[in-house]
Amino acid sequence: MEFLSVPHLLIILVIVLIFFGGRRIPDVMRGLGEGIRSFKEGMQGPTQNPTNPPQAPPPQQPQQPNPPAQTPH
Repeated sequence: MEFLSVPHLLIILVIVLIFFGGRRIPDVMRGLGEGIRSFKEGMQGPTQNPTNPPQAPPPQQPQQPNPPAQTPH
């Protein structure tokens, strides 16, 4: 005896279609996936994202020394 057999899954699918409609289901699933992904990242701690590698700091231009202040005579 399975917990979720095919007839059970079909009933759940029909209920989801009734509540959300066919157009909103991709948005709901996308939000659910992002939530799960965010939860997993939060549990693992900060990691580097391979699609967005860390950027190198911008090159610093050498500072020129300020000329000595001239005093009026």
